[in-house]
Amino acid sequence: MAVWQIQEAKTRLSEVIEEASQKGPQIITRHGTERAVILSIADYRALTAHKPSLKEYLLGGPKVDRFEIARDRDTGREIDL
Repeated sequence: MAVWQIQEAKTRLSEVIEEASQKGPQIITRHGTERAVILSIADYRALTAHKPSLKEYLLGGPKVDRFEIARDRDTGREIDL
């Protein structure tokens, strides 16, 4: 991934977009800190292609039909009040 400073990315935006579509994501930095990523439309659509609903997400998790917990029968220690 190429890294662009924000000022350079602003002045060469067309080139940044072209690089994103040909070579992959382009990282934009400000004061040396990564702040944004430019993606091609194909990469973006691949990331957002299947976004399950909350119900699908919860039902797609691990199955816990036989969920059992071994409980300690110790009642604790006695305390003088």
